[in-house]
Amino acid sequence: MPVPEILRYVVAVALSGVLVWAAVSDAVWRRIPNRAVLTVAGLYLAWAVLAAGAGVGSALIVGAVSLAIGFGLFVFKVWGGGDAKLLAAVALFAGLEHFATLILVTALAGGAMAAVSLASRPARAMVMWNMKGQGDFGRGIPYGIAIAVGGGVVIWGQLLSFARFYSGF
Repeated sequence: MPVPEILRYVVAVALSGVLVWAAVSDAVWRRIPNRAVLTVAGLYLAWAVLAAGAGVGSALIVGAVSLAIGFGLFVFKVWGGGDAKLLAAVALFAGLEHFATLILVTALAGGAMAAVSLASRPARAMVMWNMKGQGDFGRGIPYGIAIAVGGGVVIWGQLLSFARFYSGF
């Protein structure tokens, strides 16, 4: 296995660790540390260098679009600011090629978390239904977990696809 490919796995393992850190922080304290977001962005720089700059343009476009959408969700109090920043940083790894996968997996993970949350508290679910979403129902779900799941699927999916291609399967 060539050294650049080994280093891509090192970056993927480091990214996975940072995403776990962000997810746990969001679950426990409902905050995603800025250091975690900056570390994800820094790991993307290493990833881009290992790829000889391929895909940096599309990564920056997707990152900017993700940040704009996330900021809109933050303004309307759908998401927290950390969620918006984390999605933008993770989107760098996805680029245009894997952005749909990132969004789909993140949405499915978030939806599953919401379903479990509602199923675990049926009385709360009934109050929400009767008030047609107009009440204050607490802090919602820690969406950083869903973003971390989406980011993990994207990064490891890319590596496994690359490894199969490289080995001739």
